[in-house]
This record gives sequence, structure tokens and C-alpha cells, in this order.
Amino acid sequence: MIGLTFPVLAQDISLFQQFNGRYDYTAIGNTMNTVENGTLGPCTILTSSSANLNLNSEQNIVAAYLYWAGSHTGDFDISLNNIDITAERTFSDALDSDRVFFAAFADVTSIVLEQGNTNYTISNFDLSADIAPYCPTGTNFGGWAITIIYEDSSLPLNQLNVYDGLQSVPDFLSITLDNLNVLDNENAKIGFVAWEGDRSIAINEQLTINGNVISNYPLNPANNAFNGTNSFTGATNLYNMDIDVYNIQNNISIGDTSATIALTSGQDFVMINNIITVLNSQLPDATITIDNNTVGCGDSTIEVFYTVHNTNSTDILPANTPIAFYSNSDLIGTSETQNTIAINASESNSIYLNLPEDIGPNVTITAIVDDDGTMNGVVTESNENNNSTFAEIELLIIPEITLLSNLIGCNEGFEISSYNLFDALRSLDYNEDDLAFYRSLDDLETETNAILMPSDYNNDSNPETIYARIVSAPCYEIFQFDLTIENCPPYIPQGFSPNNDTKNDWFNIQDVYDIFTEHELQIYNRYGELIFVGNNETPWDGTTNRGLNNIGNKVPVGTYYYILNLNDPNYKPFMGWVYVNY
Repeated sequence: MIGLTFPVLAQDISLFQQFNGRYDYTAIGNTMNTVENGTLGPCTILTSSSANLNLNSEQNIVAAYLYWAGSHTGDFDISLNNIDITAERTFSDALDSDRVFFAAFADVTSIVLEQGNTNYTISNFDLSADIAPYCPTGTNFGGWAITIIYEDSSLPLNQLNVYDGLQSVPDFLSITLDNLNVLDNENAKIGFVAWEGDRSIAINEQLTINGNVISNYPLNPANNAFNGTNSFTGATNLYNMDIDVYNIQNNISIGDTSATIALTSGQDFVMINNIITVLNSQLPDATITIDNNTVGCGDSTIEVFYTVHNTNSTDILPANTPIAFYSNSDLIGTSETQNTIAINASESNSIYLNLPEDIGPNVTITAIVDDDGTMNGVVTESNENNNSTFAEIELLIIPEITLLSNLIGCNEGFEISSYNLFDALRSLDYNEDDLAFYRSLDDLETETNAILMPSDYNNDSNPETIYARIVSAPCYEIFQFDLTIENCPPYIPQGFSPNNDTKNDWFNIQDVYDIFTEHELQIYNRYGELIFVGNNETPWDGTTNRGLNNIGNKVPVGTYYYILNLNDPNYKPFMGWVYVNY
């Protein structure tokens, strides 16, 4: 975190990159000025200059950042060792309305990794046509610097921060670095790339750390911090630019959680372009990613798969570091890391989250590591601002149930009928492989106890509700219909033969028995005499049970008159003739 004062048009110095591990840095660069600028100096400027990089074999390059700056509005296309470079970021500042300045940045890691220790030349950097208005006031300048971050296994675990922007120091500039955890101040350092400093102006030019003035005498006297030097090489001819680094181990203490840097300049107009801090600060850095999720059809419970990382760190992340999950601003679940997570390691897990029942189909899930569920952390980290992530999740919403027309079946006895359930779906276009029928919504949702023979199904009750599930992206559709029973008209045969041969031995009026349970059957002989009365328990088997004579005897071959009264308001009595033969 940085707090500072700055002029209009400047870009705040702010954290650009952080490296946690066995890291340190060096810097090379050169000026484009032929002499220190001034009212009596020549109004000329170079278009190329060089500097040499010479790292030890144990120092492995991990990043290289090129900064260049000068008078006027900017040249943002230059060359490094004949490789074209275009500015990736640009900065600007101004002394007044007539004197404006620029700075530029490019990541040249790939070039420096490929070429290694060699001479680096900046060319095609041409401000010749721009500096004339600046020369009379001694503000004409140009220069470049490459900051090289390297890893060395012999180094302690450090936190290296690269801050950049473009801020001038007309009077006072203050920067506060927070979230430090200094375990050892040995070899603690701070470095700068600054533009337009003048060796000849040494009026109240001071650099302080935690209120203590620091210097590298005789290269950087306490009262002339910005004097055209490179602390890494000892060069004193970097006219109007500075690549300086200071040891601050006696100005920051073990246990410090912050450091305040202040720069002053009583007269000289100086612009700070980058600041590098290297501190032995052993801290974890918890981050989290949401890797995947599982959503069930119509289910408001989702499974979220996540990974907690401790990548950009200098210490382990302790076990039981809390994790909180939110939907909008509502806490919907908590978890914690299971094990200690080593530097550059990670741990994956999953959690089931119950969403509100009335939530919409599109849900934003936010996961925050080192959050106890109240937006508060319990672990001190190197970066407290990278603990969260989010994922947009689409729930599989099932459409409302579609009601279909009932299927009506003829009562086959005891209010049971046979149905072809596919008949209910005749109006729909579907693939039979995507269809299943169920007796309950619970079975449908869990896809259990499907009806095995839907083309020949006997109802369990009257009425009975049936549910059909048809696969339909992104989930499925539900259709509902009832099976109902009606008493259909009976089929009355024209004759029968009660000869005990087990074939057609009784007057088998179909769709009557156990259906029209209150029916009455009357049989008359050809003389109009009532000879038999039957009901649901007494079908006619060709014998008589009425009249004065022959009760229980079989009737002779012949034609007999019947009256079938179903005792159903929907049907009138049926009358006709039936032939009895043996």
C-alpha cells in the first residue's frame, strides 16, 4: 500500500510486481545526454548508448524491465540490441505548461534471457528535434535503465517489490509500504530509477527511511541524492539520471510491519520512475481459484471445486486457514485448508453449497481464502488484496410442469384398467430414448423406480397421477397426466353352451362383473316367465333359480330373453335374446 503526494499529470508510484523467494536485483542503463544539462551546455543529445550486464553464474534471470524517459511528449518506439521495442505502458509529468516529460516501460525479459551477459545498446531513441525548447532552462534530457530481477539459491527468502509510475519531487514525496513482516534486516535495500537530477544542484536533496537520512557517501552524499550515478557500477557520468540503491538494514527493524520512504528536493526537479525494495520478509500469500462445479438438474445445492495456492510467498500457509463462500453478499458456506501448504504449492478440495431456494438461474459465487466468514482474515500475508475469486454459475432450472390431458381407461374390474402411457404424449415431439415414466416426482428427480412397461400399464389407484421426464437441454422437462377409469358399455354375447367342457359354459357378459357391481340380470323363457335372476356374484350358468318348478335344473336348448339393468345413471337397461345350446 502506498500513500504519497504528487503533482497534477503525474502517475502515482504503485506496486507493479512482487517476487517472493530467494530474489535480488541489479540495474544497468545509460544517459543520452553528452554532458550534464544546463543553460550553458550544448543543445545536443545522442540517439544511442550502451551498458554492460555481468551477472554471476548462480544468478538466474527471472524478469527484466526496460524504462526510458526524456523531454517532450515521447519517443515510444526504440531498439534494444537492434530489436524493435514498443512501449507497453507510458507515463507523463510536467514542470509547467511548456515543459512536459515522458517515461515508458517494456518487458524485455525474453531478450535478456536469450542474450544474457553482454553489452546492451539502446538505439533509434531520437529526441533531437524535441529538446531545443528545454535547453535554455537546463531541462533537456534522455536516458534508459533495465531493472533485472534474479534468483540465487544462496540468498535468504526475500520479498522484492517493484513499484513504478512517474512522480516528481518538487518539495516532498512520501511513500508508505505496508504489510511487511521483517524477520531479518540484513542486506535490506531500496533502489530508484530517477530522471533529471543535477549533480551541481544539492539543495536539501535527501532520502529518508523511517525518518533517518540515508546515503552512499561519497557516491551519493546525504544532501545530493540525485546526482547522475549508478550505485551498482559506481558510474558518475549518468548525466541527468540516477540508478541508485541504498542499504537500509540499520533503518528498518526486525518486526516492522511498515516502512516510510520520504524524498525531498529544495530546487532540483527530479522524477522518480521506479522504486525497488528488497526485504527479508517471510510471509505466505494465500490465493484461491474456482476450478469447476457440479450442478444437478433443478437442484439448489452445487458442488464447487477449488484450489488454494501459496505461490508468491516466502513462508508456508498454515493448516486450517479459513475459506468463505458467498452468493452476492450472503455467506453460504465455509471451509478451511486441510494441511500446511508449502511455498509454491497448492491444495485442492471441494465443498457443497446450499443456495437460497428463490435464487435465479445465474449465480455469482465468490470464494475468499483467509476469511473467517466475517470478511476478516487470521493469517498475515505478503499481499492481503489477492484472496478472492469468483465464478459465474448457471443453475439447471427445470421448467414448470406441463399438464397433459388425462388418459381414460375402461374399468376392467375393481377400478383397474390397462393403459398405453405413450398415448398421453401424442402431441409432443420426442425421442423415446429420452423418455421415462414415473409414479412420483421424487422418483422422477432421482431417476429411480421408472415404469418398466409403459405400453401396457395397470393403474394402482383411481385416479392415478403419472409423470413423464423428457431430456431437454439444459436439463429435462416434466409432463403430468392422470389415469382415470370409466365404466364402458358391456359386450353381451349372443349365446353360450353350458355343457361343462370349460368352454363358453356361462353367459359371459364382458365388462360387467366386478365393474357394474350393482347390476341385475333377468332371464325369461319364451313364455315370458322369469326363470333366473343374477347379480355380480351370480352369473347365469344355464340353470333356473326362479319359478315354481325345475329350480336348479338346466334349461333346454332354445332362445331366452334377457334384461340387463346396470343400475348406472349413465346407461339404460340392455334387452335382447341369447341362445342356449349344449
